[in-house]
Amino acid sequence: MKDGCERGSAPNCLDLGLRFKRVENERSKALGTKYIREACKLGSKEGCQYLKGEEGIFEETSDLLLYAGVILIGIATLIITRTMFADEDEYKAQEKLEDGSDKGKGQAQEEHGIVLKYSRPFFKRYVSPIVAQMKNKKKIREKYKRKLASAGLTDYLTTEDFYAFKLFLILGFPIVFIVIRTFLEETWPLSYIPGVALLGFVYPDIWIKGKIEKRQKDITSSMPFCVDMLALSVEAGLDFVAAMTKVVEKARKSPLTEEFEILIKEIKIGASRSEALRNMAWRSDMMVISSFCATLIAADSVGASIGPILKALAVEIRQKKSADVEKAGATAATKILFPMLFLITPAVFLIVGGPLVIEMMAGGQ
Repeated sequence: MKDGCERGSAPNCLDLGLRFKRVENERSKALGTKYIREACKLGSKEGCQYLKGEEGIFEETSDLLLYAGVILIGIATLIITRTMFADEDEYKAQEKLEDGSDKGKGQAQEEHGIVLKYSRPFFKRYVSPIVAQMKNKKKIREKYKRKLASAGLTDYLTTEDFYAFKLFLILGFPIVFIVIRTFLEETWPLSYIPGVALLGFVYPDIWIKGKIEKRQKDITSSMPFCVDMLALSVEAGLDFVAAMTKVVEKARKSPLTEEFEILIKEIKIGASRSEALRNMAWRSDMMVISSFCATLIAADSVGASIGPILKALAVEIRQKKSADVEKAGATAATKILFPMLFLITPAVFLIVGGPLVIEMMAGGQ
């Protein structure tokens, strides 16, 4: 039958093609279409009509998919346009307020990272309003409020903004992945996209954890000097608020001085000293700050002079800092052991033993 088609017999080609078409196999059906097309070229009207019928079905399906795609794109454009301009006045007013409150914080905002810097205008404009209307926003606020306070981001991000940041990166990371893949002309599988999207959702948690740890280290390193200066200021005759104001003015800018500024503002607007100190301990989420605040609260409750207490606290904090440095130095040898075993030792053996092996191989020949 195949030989008859190859010799130019149109009926045989058509018959062979129809037989292959009946087989439930994609390869056989493709081969059948090839034989029917050959029969049409050889003059078979039945073969040409059969091909026209198949192409018509394909064209109808393609047209249907095209129309459906255009309709979906139109609906998406309508929704996005409506979202963009529905609350434009409210958004502009909010932006003006934030611009006024963020003056002088440009350097601090630069330290928050390139991902947040360039994605913040988008998620704050389009995703944060959606998160603010969610039913479980109270749980979101409870979960991330202390984390943002410990990272020193309460003036830059709200809890709704932070969750919107997480949701935005579910889409943002895959888009960046596709752009890099196209730009570098790589053949990375698109099956990586779900994993990249999951990484986008988890990334803000990893990022804020690193911010908290860095901030806590900066507070610990600033504690001895600030507490010493606070004790000297109190013993010189200044009251607690004036002494803290003097520390903020004279000490190097750090997360601890920022906490002192917040504490001073809370006391000035009417909060009690003990309440302001408790808020400071809650924001910092550190044992050393909690101990510092608890000691001052106890001294304030009994009316004791805080000058000697602050001097004793400064000595204790310096001793603890020295102990932490010694502990870090003692663990350094253990930490360097694994890199030495897996990286340095093989290189040493290769340099020392390589020439000997080469000499032995040359002598054996």
